[in-house]
Amino acid sequence: MNFQGSRRRGEDGVATVIDFLLSNARLVLGVGGAALLGIATLAVKRLIERAGRAAENEKVEQKMADSWEELSLVSTSPTLLRKGIEGVVMKHVSKATKQQTGMDDILMTQNERLQQYYSSRVVLAPHEVEKAQSLALDICTEIQGFLHSRHPDMPLGEMNLGGSLLDDLQVVSADHACLLVPLQLEPSLWRLIPGEETLLTHPLHWMVRRINLEYFPRGHSYWDRYLVGGYLSAETVVNMFSKAVMETANWPSISSTLDCQVRPVLGGPELRLEIRCVSESSNQPLFISMLPVLREGDVVLTAQPLLTSPWVNAWHLSLYPWETRRLAQLDAGDAGCRRLMLKILKAVCKLSPPLRHLQAAPLTNLILHLSDSESDWSKNSLDVRFQQCITELIGHLEQEALHSYFKPAVNLLNGLSEDQVDQMGFMLYCAVSDPDILLI
Repeated sequence: MNFQGSRRRGEDGVATVIDFLLSNARLVLGVGGAALLGIATLAVKRLIERAGRAAENEKVEQKMADSWEELSLVSTSPTLLRKGIEGVVMKHVSKATKQQTGMDDILMTQNERLQQYYSSRVVLAPHEVEKAQSLALDICTEIQGFLHSRHPDMPLGEMNLGGSLLDDLQVVSADHACLLVPLQLEPSLWRLIPGEETLLTHPLHWMVRRINLEYFPRGHSYWDRYLVGGYLSAETVVNMFSKAVMETANWPSISSTLDCQVRPVLGGPELRLEIRCVSESSNQPLFISMLPVLREGDVVLTAQPLLTSPWVNAWHLSLYPWETRRLAQLDAGDAGCRRLMLKILKAVCKLSPPLRHLQAAPLTNLILHLSDSESDWSKNSLDVRFQQCITELIGHLEQEALHSYFKPAVNLLNGLSEDQVDQMGFMLYCAVSDPDILLI
């Protein structure tokens, strides 16, 4: 490691030293190790730069000199060097975050900090939610009217809005909505088969079998035309809606009616629309997904080839209704803040690049599991539960497993790569000593 040139003062000096730390880490740790280290060092760089603007140049220079003195004591062994660098990085994450937080709110407790984060970064403005819901419902009316006129014999239930936007669980920005399209099946002609009873043996991959063919041959049900091997094919149904709606509807005319630019997002396995309001100053689009569903009792099956691929006949068992209902019941029973905690965790993950791959389902199930062992979910214990969620999540990432609350055989972390797990784990590990690095 050859560091030539004079150390500049202030924030430029800090940036130079951090950049040097990163570039030389690659030589010793390799690309993977440096990427992991990069998460924390970039956070340090941003935080110390802000703190440095308020501090005297000499103090900043001394702080970084101390860092290099610490690093010089670390062994040249790659493993030990990595741990040593991470230790120094975490120390400065903690110091810099506390300094920045202290400058903003000297007397603010962690509980107050969480509630401030919720009100300033997490919760959506009512007018933003109303606008997005209104637009989604207008699109819903247009699509339903189009299907009724073009395919009057297609047995569909009333289309409606579903998902986080409807359930007050969306965070940061109202940028997506879901339109549920209920398919109506004749109970005497179709049977929904639980995933565990299918050849796939996957608890979330259900199948829909055509029955009583000896008495009611093919053709008696409208949906017989989408049979593949004796089962209603979710992929074939999605392809049908893609051609019947996404590729056929007069989107320029609909755009003119709604005073928005509405266009289908083609080429993927999802039925998705992108809407941009011409009159809005913000250029942020609203994405609306059209989701074919089958309902029987409390079972909701969705046609989502992205989740059931490569099985063309498989339907996805949605646990979202069960999970959100359970959270609401628990909070109603003890005036708890589980839903509020979920929204904070969702926002933290959405706004933090290393955590962005953590979806809502693992976070929801994390809270449901924790609710079985922790009874105090009052707002006074928000900080304790938040810290506990971080610790529990690290444990699950280390095991590379977080099991579904309602379907324990399902591992909700199964889709994450080793790199993603490492990055998330390190970011959360840094947050154990100072949770504020997640609330920037």
